[in-house]
Amino acid sequence: MVLALVVCAVVVAVGVAGLVGFAVRRRLIQRVGGTFDCSLRLKMPADASTQPDLDEHGQPTSAPVPVTDGKGWVFGIGRYSGDSIEWFRVFSYAPRPRRTLPRTDIEVLGRRYPEGQEELALLSGSVVLRCLHHGAPLELAMSEDALTGFLAWLEAAPPGQRVNVA
Repeated sequence: MVLALVVCAVVVAVGVAGLVGFAVRRRLIQRVGGTFDCSLRLKMPADASTQPDLDEHGQPTSAPVPVTDGKGWVFGIGRYSGDSIEWFRVFSYAPRPRRTLPRTDIEVLGRRYPEGQEELALLSGSVVLRCLHHGAPLELAMSEDALTGFLAWLEAAPPGQRVNVA
């Protein structure tokens, strides 16, 4: 009986320590400032389009819209760090960012609202931003407010840097 209580106490203590570790890590990431909730699609569909939603005249293109299945999304925190965005997984103990997205390597293709199972996989009120990163498709999901800040950050690039914001 005593052994069972000790084992239960150890399990509860380890669980609480894990949750405290997540909370402390998040506070350390956010203490610098310039952070926002940002989900990242790690596993892009094979048929993901690399064409922009609008052409140079602002007319819709005929880029194929892939069926969204809601798979591959990971919750994270984005942090502005000079000319790049550092992306951290929420449920990780790693002190370093999982991805670093330099401003010069991001090209915005368009935006859309989550559909189908994506609505369950993402935070409510999220907008999916379709981008190219080093020529490969990339999708970020964030709130409308975070999206406004993200696009403003992209547009505020120093003179001479190529920035494409749809």
